[in-house]
Amino acid sequence: MEWGLSDRVVVVTGAGRGIGRTIAERFSEAGATVAALDVVLDGVREFADAATAEGRRAGAFAVDVTDSATVVAALAEVAEQFGGIDVVVNNAGINVDGPVEELSDTAFSHCLDVNVTGVFRVCQASIPYLKRSEHGRIINAASFAAIVPSVGSAAYAASKAAVVQFTRVLAGELGPWDVTVNAYAPGMIPTGMNGFAEMPQEAQDRLLDTLTLRRWGDAAEVADLLLFLASDASRYITGTLVDVSGGKLATQLPAKAYERAGLR
Repeated sequence: MEWGLSDRVVVVTGAGRGIGRTIAERFSEAGATVAALDVVLDGVREFADAATAEGRRAGAFAVDVTDSATVVAALAEVAEQFGGIDVVVNNAGINVDGPVEELSDTAFSHCLDVNVTGVFRVCQASIPYLKRSEHGRIINAASFAAIVPSVGSAAYAASKAAVVQFTRVLAGELGPWDVTVNAYAPGMIPTGMNGFAEMPQEAQDRLLDTLTLRRWGDAAEVADLLLFLASDASRYITGTLVDVSGGKLATQLPAKAYERAGLR
């Protein structure tokens, strides 16, 4: 599918591995110039080297989203090297598990610093460049946890719910410049961080039974949504949260349909 992104400069944070790496790769394959940012340079450098070897424009940049100075410097370097910034994908994030009774102040604060304030820092630093773009887009990673949280996910769910509201406010503020701001809520996408695919089969079945499309999601399916949100096809969509979870809990017991169909 042609998304018309060949003239866009796309920044992807947390692009060194997992979903972020796939997002960077899909944007690059769609013809965009991709600036891959990560706190660890090795993964994004590997991506950028592979992309440039295939004749695409890409760059690797080290950035810690908890440090405003490195964020500002990295985005300035991206804009200077590639002539501006058109799209920002705030994918970088961490997970902190544990019941509220046992969570430390440090763990809770760190989760919000990366997942919420990190998004704020990147957005704030990118706004001057996006205002000058004719196709300004900000796309923020939320989570299905922002819609229905899980027990033991207080820090993570709170951080992702905050991203959703932050996204809505920023969409309102940037509307006069035709910069759209949206968030996306992935469901159960197996990654090294969550280990879904390595769980015992019984545990996997319990999770899969919550999905309308009873299978694990793929990072490429998340990336496909982001290609749409970055393209001109989404130009009248802003301030919203898009659920890309395979219909998780769209009904109370999605597994009943599979049982009735003799597939479970």
